[in-house]
Amino acid sequence: MNIHEYQAKELLAKYVPAGKVAFTPEEAYQIAQDLRCTKLVVKAQIHAGGRGKGGGIKLANSPDEVRRIASEMLGMRLVTHQTGAEGKIVRKVLIEEASDIERELYLGVVIDRSTERIVLMASPEGGVEIEEIARTKPKKILKEYVDPALGLLPFQCRKIAYFLGLNGKTANKAVNLISGLYQAFVDNDCSLAEINPLVVTREGDVLALDVKLNFDDNALFRHPEIEKLRDPEEEDPTELEAKKWGLSYVKLNGNIGCLVNGAGLAMATMDIIKYYGSEPANFLDVGGGASTEQVTQAFKMILRDQNVKAVFVNIFGGIMKCDTIATGIITAAKEVGIKVPIVVRLEGTNVELGRKMLAGSGLNITTGADMREAAAKAVAAAGGKLS
Repeated sequence: MNIHEYQAKELLAKYVPAGKVAFTPEEAYQIAQDLRCTKLVVKAQIHAGGRGKGGGIKLANSPDEVRRIASEMLGMRLVTHQTGAEGKIVRKVLIEEASDIERELYLGVVIDRSTERIVLMASPEGGVEIEEIARTKPKKILKEYVDPALGLLPFQCRKIAYFLGLNGKTANKAVNLISGLYQAFVDNDCSLAEINPLVVTREGDVLALDVKLNFDDNALFRHPEIEKLRDPEEEDPTELEAKKWGLSYVKLNGNIGCLVNGAGLAMATMDIIKYYGSEPANFLDVGGGASTEQVTQAFKMILRDQNVKAVFVNIFGGIMKCDTIATGIITAAKEVGIKVPIVVRLEGTNVELGRKMLAGSGLNITTGADMREAAAKAVAAAGGKLS
């Protein structure tokens, strides 16, 4: 689960510039008045990075200028390298006191699954994509791993501060912020906590100028207060619908819809579609014990995507029975109509019954003896390899 910058800053209020979110130009004007600053910044609030290059971050010198910028920004379709060409509608803006920046740094906390540990990453070059720094200047990134039995230790925070080139009182302030970010990551079951840029002002203060927090969906039951921060307007409506039905769905940009049981099999299904020259339109895991209703809803979500030219059903029936999948496909066809080819690979519990039901359904269904054959048929049914 993602949240907006202003919400992340509320969780780290001690370390961020003063500011509030506005939903109208008049609210933006009033916030600017209340801040009593000579330099302000107006920042579009969307779930994507690269806002500055897209015109989503602008400086202002007065409340009147803040109101003008907010009126231009609110309602605009902001396009960045992370939104894609379709962009995102700006529905709220963050009004903050502008900082007198001397240096821009990077600080992030993630989980390194290969070592099964939390790792803090820091770089003296902030304000740009950390992936670009890792690719072009790997020595500019420090990775500090945390022993889960001990937690983050003070010497590690100091090590990071010194790597960033900080000293004296500024280093002490950075140590407090690093410790606070780590604690927020752990306390809130985050999957990502990132400050980019982390800035040092000319006065020697250390501030989180832009903050991103992502949360582990599986832990949200422990954090109802964070669940309330979800912004449905920033999420794909089909992905939200999938959550309601207990399905794991992620929209992609390909032309072959995928309906699979099990995350590992779903990943393998997407890989084999790519191997045969096409692209998956979605990741969709119906789980090991999906009902007929869930399978039906899964098909409806796949078929709602106008880019889908064929559907690849790849089921290994264990707990999930093959006749349940067959029933779901047939039910969905009757309710919404299936106008694209379906390629099905079924194995496991009640496989013969499932195949018999599909064969007698009258639907445009092709079967595959194994994953390779089924994937090749799905790519061919969708029009062959993508250029």
